[in-house]
Amino acid sequence: MADYGKKPVSSEKPRFSFFNRSLSMYPPAAAAVMADPVDSPLKPTHTKTSSLERTSSFSKFYNSMESVRSTSNSIKGKVKKLCSIFETTSKPALTAPPSPSDEPTNLQFQSKLKSSKSMCSDHRLSPLNSSTIRLPGTEDRIVVYLTSLRGIRRTYEDCYAVRMIFRGFRVWVDERDISMDSAYRKELQSVLGDKNVGLPQVFIRGSYVGGAEVIKQLFETGELAKILKGFPLRAPGFRCDSCGDVRFVPCLNCSGSRKVFDEDEEMLKRCLECNENGLIRCPDCCS
Repeated sequence: MADYGKKPVSSEKPRFSFFNRSLSMYPPAAAAVMADPVDSPLKPTHTKTSSLERTSSFSKFYNSMESVRSTSNSIKGKVKKLCSIFETTSKPALTAPPSPSDEPTNLQFQSKLKSSKSMCSDHRLSPLNSSTIRLPGTEDRIVVYLTSLRGIRRTYEDCYAVRMIFRGFRVWVDERDISMDSAYRKELQSVLGDKNVGLPQVFIRGSYVGGAEVIKQLFETGELAKILKGFPLRAPGFRCDSCGDVRFVPCLNCSGSRKVFDEDEEMLKRCLECNENGLIRCPDCCS
C-alpha cells in the first residue's frame, strides 16, 4: 500500500523514440556512440584524422607562402642589382687626359685616313683603268647593255635606275637592249666570257665598269661625275623624234616583215638588214 502512488520503474525503452532529441538529431550509429561510448564498437576516430589533415593543410599553405616570400625577396634583390648597374653606367665616367705616348698613334691614324682618302680620289684606281675587260670599238662612248622587258622585276628596276642616272648627266648613252636584238646578248657573253650574265652591264670608254650596284656607288660618292667629264652633253629634255629614245625603228627595207621579194628569182627571201624582230638601229640617234 505504501508504493501505491509510485509508478513502476520499467527497463523498457519508450514506445515513441522520435521524441528523443539525441536520437532524432544524429544517425543511429552516432546516437549509439553517444549513448554508450565505452561499450559501443564504433569509436570516434574520425575527429583525430580530420584534425591531422587540417594541420597538414595549414603546414602546406604556410610552406607555399614562405616560398612565395622567398621568390619575391630574390626578385627584389635582382631588381636592386639591376638598378645599381644602370645607375653606375648612367653616370659619366671620368676619362683620363691623353698621355703623350698616345699622340703618335693618333697621328698615325690620321695619316692613314689621309692616305686612304687620297687613294680613293686618285684617278689611277678608277674602275676604268683597273678593269682588264675591254669592248673594242667603243672608246668614245658609254655603252649600257640592258633590257626593256618587265618579266623580272629586279632586273628591270636596276636597268631603269642606271638609265635614269646617266640621263641625269645629260650624256648620250649607247643603250643596247638585248630584248630587242639577241645579237647584243651574244656580244656581251663573248666579251665577259660568261653565259649567265646579269643586267645591266656598263662600259665606259671601252672599259668594263660593272653592274647596277657599282654605278650606284660611283654616283653616290661623286666619282661617276669625274669619270663622265669630257663627254658631249645633250640639250635638256632632248628626245629622238624618230624612235622616241627606244633606239630601234622598223626596218626600212622590209617594213618589219623580215621578208623581201626577189624579182630575179620571183620568190620571197629573208631580209638581211633587220634583226629577228624586223628592227634596225635608229639612223638618227644611233648613227
